[in-house]
Amino acid sequence: MSITKQGAMKSRKRKERVSNIISVIIIALVAAAVLFPIWWIVRTSLMSNAEIYKYPPAFFPSRWLLSNYRETLVIFKFWKYFFNTMMIIAPAVIGGTLTATICGYAFARLRFRGKKFLFTLCVGSMLLPTMVTLIPLYIMWTRIMGFQDSYLPLILPYLTGGGAFNIFLIRQFIMTVPRELDEAATIDGAGRLRILTQIIVPAIKPAMIVVGLFIFITLWNDLLQQMIYINSAEKFTIALGLTNFRGQLKQDWALTMCATCLSFAPGVIFYLIGQKYFVEGIVMTGLKN
Repeated sequence: MSITKQGAMKSRKRKERVSNIISVIIIALVAAAVLFPIWWIVRTSLMSNAEIYKYPPAFFPSRWLLSNYRETLVIFKFWKYFFNTMMIIAPAVIGGTLTATICGYAFARLRFRGKKFLFTLCVGSMLLPTMVTLIPLYIMWTRIMGFQDSYLPLILPYLTGGGAFNIFLIRQFIMTVPRELDEAATIDGAGRLRILTQIIVPAIKPAMIVVGLFIFITLWNDLLQQMIYINSAEKFTIALGLTNFRGQLKQDWALTMCATCLSFAPGVIFYLIGQKYFVEGIVMTGLKN
């Protein structure tokens, strides 16, 4: 190898190393910017109110007041709110994931008249703003169906596919599964249901987990619709309880931040458990049309 080629290779490796270092620094800075507000909430929850208002503000608490969390758990009624929230999320996640899988399988594998039109309509409904359907749905659930101060308006919509994007995601995953597997199973005498449960479902588990996470995150953060359909304090979810808690405490920011940490901790835990499948699902969504 000539001296010129060796020099060119060393120069290229040097440029790649510098480029990698710069990329890592940029990613670290962006990650720090994203995580900083979360750290500030956690840091504030472990301080006294007097220390919170000190200037300049301290990056770390002088004393880590874990007693704030004990006091908050007594006032906030976290476990009651958590149980109420899971009464909505559990059936919605299970039902939404199952129905999204069935709908996605129908769009990916079955042949029926109007399939393309229905799929286009389904995907196109994602462009419809939530605010457009808010009032008609409220009238339907409360005045026509009679579901006032009930969890049902928050659960039932997820028993019809769990949302257009979830159906689309499942359908795209199923499209990556070779049709030859279906044909081989059909030759062996397997019906549609058996093909779905024994061949398709094991192959698309990551997508199903992603759908479950999407539904979980959506319902966990859905303060607006919970405020509309839940009126009694006994049925408050964590989101509603947190809003009410802040109103009760006025300027007690330490306990308010403790309640905030408690409210987002379960969501973070569930996401960390399924983050591998979450990223894989997003990457694989558009591989096949």
